[in-house]
Amino acid sequence: MLINEICPVCGGPTVLKKVTEIIRGGKHTAIVQVEAEVCLHCGERLYTPEFVRKCEQIKAKLEKEETKDFQPVEVAYQA
Repeated sequence: MLINEICPVCGGPTVLKKVTEIIRGGKHTAIVQVEAEVCLHCGERLYTPEFVRKCEQIKAKLEKEETKDFQPVEVAYQA
C-alpha cells in the first residue's frame, strides 16, 4: 500500500519496489532487503518509520560489534 503516491523531492509518482539497503557501522556492513516506495522520476526511496528505526538499531549493533544475531554472507579483504 502506497503511503506517499507523490515524491516529496520532485513530485513524481512512486511505486512499491523491493530494494537493498546497505547499512555500515564501525568496520561491519549489513545488507537488508525491504519494500520501499521509489520515485519513478528521481529514484528517491521512501521508507516507513519502523524500517528507519530498525536501520538505526542495526547500525548501533554493528558499531558495538554485536553481530551474533546476523548471518555472515561473505568475507571481504582489502589489498
